[in-house]
Amino acid sequence: MRIVAGLAVVAMLVAGTSTAQADTLDYVALGDSAAAGPLIPNQDPALWCLRSDHNYPQIVANLLGATLTDVTCSGAKTDDFAGRQFGFVKPQYDALKPTTDLVSITIGGNDVGLVQTALGCINLLPEPVGLSCRDRLTAGGDKVAADIAKWAPEFGAALDEVKRRAPHAKILVTGYGTYIRPGGCYPVQPIWARDSDYLQASVNLLSTTAKAEAEKRGATYVDLAAVSVGHDTCAKPADRYLEGLIPTTIAAPLHPNAAGMKAFGTAVAKATDLVGPAA
Repeated sequence: MRIVAGLAVVAMLVAGTSTAQADTLDYVALGDSAAAGPLIPNQDPALWCLRSDHNYPQIVANLLGATLTDVTCSGAKTDDFAGRQFGFVKPQYDALKPTTDLVSITIGGNDVGLVQTALGCINLLPEPVGLSCRDRLTAGGDKVAADIAKWAPEFGAALDEVKRRAPHAKILVTGYGTYIRPGGCYPVQPIWARDSDYLQASVNLLSTTAKAEAEKRGATYVDLAAVSVGHDTCAKPADRYLEGLIPTTIAAPLHPNAAGMKAFGTAVAKATDLVGPAA
């Protein structure tokens, strides 16, 4: 009888463990450096992706108690969801399974060259000594806006593929942050006012395009621009969520820092409706 009772207890424990494992949220994070967190300590030993263990997917997983598969990778474009980035990094889609419960996606900035555009807007001297990137990029039509319009259906197709591979998952699409406030803050960030406004308008257009494609497919959009208002590259270093051309914390230029990742992760976790307002 003791043996039978003991076996019953073991069976209950095993069943309880299996139930707990089944109840654990299976979370997959897809995306580029805005999600990966280049240079933020601590970096994944697979250094080619410059992925931090304090990026927003890690924050989300900790808040939700989820099991995270983080395949975000700096430099990723939408094509890298299906292809091998750098020729050897596995396609990000490979992380998705029919049992995946939650997917977050941050992508598009590299497809349209936002960082390169921002670097092309640097003017070390005030107007009129130099060339306006806004004037250059909008002569004969807005080049960045055209690239974003071209990217939109590609992103829509990517969302369709995510849904196909993870049919039961809640899909969260994030935009990009508020990198610079209206009028800029020359010379703190050496970008003229009109060029600052053009750059942020381009970021916002990319984000609203991602939002539109997400909402067409019933995915949830997370507005990180709203989260980072007042915490842009013009803010005091201690208040910044995003680093400027010269970082003031350990993070890549023109990318979120650890404080930004914490704020963004909190916003993404709340968008799942699985955490309370105090999280």
